[in-house]
Amino acid sequence: MSERKPIHVDPDTRPILSVVIHTEEEFDWSKSYDRNATGVTHMRYIDRAQGVFDSFGIIPNYVIDYPIASKAEAFGPLKAFADSGRALIGAHLHPWVSPPFEEEINARNSYPGNLPRALEHKKLRILTEQITSSFGRPPLTYLAGRYGFGPNTGEILEELGYEVDISVAASIDYSADGGPDYSDYSSAPFWFGSRRRLLGLPGSGGYVGQLKAGGTPLYRQLMHPWLRKAKISGAVARLRLLERIRLSPEDYSEPEMRRLTQSLLADGVRIFVFSFHSPSVMPGGTPYVKNDADLERFLEKCRRYFDFFMRELGGTTMTPLEIKDWLEQH
Repeated sequence: MSERKPIHVDPDTRPILSVVIHTEEEFDWSKSYDRNATGVTHMRYIDRAQGVFDSFGIIPNYVIDYPIASKAEAFGPLKAFADSGRALIGAHLHPWVSPPFEEEINARNSYPGNLPRALEHKKLRILTEQITSSFGRPPLTYLAGRYGFGPNTGEILEELGYEVDISVAASIDYSADGGPDYSDYSSAPFWFGSRRRLLGLPGSGGYVGQLKAGGTPLYRQLMHPWLRKAKISGAVARLRLLERIRLSPEDYSEPEMRRLTQSLLADGVRIFVFSFHSPSVMPGGTPYVKNDADLERFLEKCRRYFDFFMRELGGTTMTPLEIKDWLEQH
């Protein structure tokens, strides 16, 4: 990513929550990438999540990929939400199901930022045009599929008129799989861009506990096979000396998300991005929700966390575009 300019938010600012949904096709996460896996059945149930957002006055940002943007049964419910002011629509590029289909399908190419510049530009341009056609307005927020922001992505976003990028997964390193390394990124927002000012809004995450200052280097050491075999890694986690947590109901409990939020607040963070994948609204849609009981637990985690954020922390909620406007005025 081009040179980042950190944004310092007044510590007296009320905590701000933005909800971003990776809105995408259904596929088997345990298998290789498949251009034919473009099912969108779960979108008939998206109101399960929208109802939770509505009850807290949250306007979610659905970042959508090509199978969602090009199928009426998928984008129809979202258009109704957007037209009534209950949702914001952005873009989410899954290269393997987004035309043109020119690249080899493999793990490295699943990160759009690894594609040749011309191909990444063409895929995102076609996706942008499809979203504009389906919704009647262009998307201005972007989250790269698999968090795959690359060396050319910033310039492409500028050229296509985007305003906010949400691709950074704070503190996570995907380089072992050919993806980007975000281990030196915090959850704080930043400005970037060479032609005009874009907002970088990381997905909230980080290290929690007494050893959190050790960050990614210490976490990597603790994940070493011999430390795990010696049960040291497990002991550190049980004692909550060092945990890596993301602000998502997928894989993380409500207490874990609370601990992350309190830790980030103590570090001066005031803007939070909560996210999950749209197929999680349907049992079997993702590994995180396998049955009806999982779904109810999943939605209840969302409700309880939003109640904690709004009521206990006295927080408020904004879309990524509202956050950008607010930051430009402060």
